[in-house]
Order: sequence, then structure tokens, then C-alpha cells
Amino acid sequence: MMDVFTSPTPNGIKVPIALEELGIAYRLHQVDLSRGGASVPELRAVNPNAKIPAIVDKLADGQSVPVFESGAILLYIAGLKPGLIPTSAVAHASTLSWLFLQVAGLGPNFGNASYFLRNDPANLVAIERFHSEARRHLALLDQRLGESEWLNGEDYSIADIAHFSWVRSASYAGLSLLDYHHAQAWTSRIEQREAVRRGIERCQTGNSI
Repeated sequence: MMDVFTSPTPNGIKVPIALEELGIAYRLHQVDLSRGGASVPELRAVNPNAKIPAIVDKLADGQSVPVFESGAILLYIAGLKPGLIPTSAVAHASTLSWLFLQVAGLGPNFGNASYFLRNDPANLVAIERFHSEARRHLALLDQRLGESEWLNGEDYSIADIAHFSWVRSASYAGLSLLDYHHAQAWTSRIEQREAVRRGIERCQTGNSI
């Protein structure tokens, strides 16, 4: 059984979605972010950086495997059962490339754009910097999805889950999908997946800690 520490945020929904897609059992502990992750000892015990998401996979032999950082968790989960990462060399490498583009690029720029828009709207330099980078990453995604139904060029994967969790909330960063037709259609397709709906719902209704 896996324990998942998360919240209904763009980063937080990635893990429940992946687990639901693969049919892996888990217990969800919703972290109250208004208190700050550092105030939650259960989370700090898994992630010294006190950020969600984080997991502890309790193996049959009694060993506990802690994993933190969303990209690392998605890779760990994808290695447990087939279905979210391809085995062909090209598509596998493409999955990793798009996954890390999200965790290092699109996600941080969306998050920083949102932060400055809401908390320091007079800081026009920061807003333009992060907003323009958020738009650039969204345009890259849209271009790729105009070439392929899924990001790795083969099938739905953890790379799609990672990007979807942020793109579905583009307004969070002051962006609209109206000018990104391929990304908008891709987002709608993913939203219709039953596992995605279950994962988001679990994230919103899990026991708070």
C-alpha cells in the first residue's frame, strides 16, 4: 500500500492521476497548505524540503520507499506497472524529455507568473519575464500536440499527466487556452479519462493532515 501526501494543486494532482491510471492502491493524505508543509511532520519525514507531493511505498517485504519531487514520483510509479511509459527507445526518451521540460520549465514559469500577478502586480519586470516564458512553453506544447496526439509521439504517458496538471489551470498563470487549439483539445481529451477524474476527486476529498 502506498501513502500519498498531496493537495489539490497543479503539482499535487499528478500522483493520484498516475496511480488511478495504473490501478495502484493508495491512501491519500491531503496536506493543508495554508499551514505550510514544514508544519506537517508526516510530510517532513518523507520530504526534507516539506513540499507536496511525496509518497511512501510500503513493500511486501516490509521495506518503506520514500519518494519526493513530482517528476521522480511519476517515474517511480511508471516503473511499477506498464502503461504510462513506453518501452521503445525513441518514445521512452521523448517521454523523459517532455517530463523534465515540465518540471524544469513550464511548471516553474506558470507558478512564478501566478505568484507575481497575485502578490506583486507592480513588479512588471518579473511579471513580463515569467508570463512570457509561460506563454513560450505553452506555445511549444501546442506545436508538439499539433504534430502528435500525445507528447512522446506514441501514447499517453507520465509526460502528458505532468503537463496536463498545469495546463488545465492555465488561468492560474493569467493565460488562456483559446489561442492554443491543440493544447486545448488535448486537455479536453485527458479531462474525459475516468482515471483522471477519480484522481482529481480523491485529491480534493482525501483526509486532511
